[in-house]
Amino acid sequence: MGIFKHTQEVKLRVAAKSMFKALVTDMDSIPLPAAIKSIDTLQGDGTSTGTIRRTNFADDVTGGYVKHKIEVVDTENYVSKHTLIEGPMIGDKIESIHYDSKFEHSSDGGCVAKIASEYHTKGDIQLNDEEIKATGDQVLVFYKLTEEYLLAHPDVCA
Repeated sequence: MGIFKHTQEVKLRVAAKSMFKALVTDMDSIPLPAAIKSIDTLQGDGTSTGTIRRTNFADDVTGGYVKHKIEVVDTENYVSKHTLIEGPMIGDKIESIHYDSKFEHSSDGGCVAKIASEYHTKGDIQLNDEEIKATGDQVLVFYKLTEEYLLAHPDVCA
């Protein structure tokens, strides 16, 4: 199995606490109809370690769905770790994708999201930079959609 690493940072105009809540602990209560049709908890309580959730994407979103397992939720430091274990994004090449996300305060009241991804491939399959970037870009789309929703609804996840 090969392991390919990718890191991303994105500046957001919403506080770290709000982004963390919206993307991790309160994810299923944030309506993003342009991207997400539904989120189903398959195992666990929906937000803590060991939980397995299935996110069903809107019809216009590539991929259909993903299933992921929550590994770590640190509500004090705004850190989460989860593993993508099933879905069309995995495809024939990837065994799993491990995400480590941290939301750090910024001086302007917003935050910086730092995302480290590890792509675990099947066998000795290699991934190229374009394949990794495409998956990473999909993650950033959800972060930006969430940011826009929270800016329009400042009382949510405050």
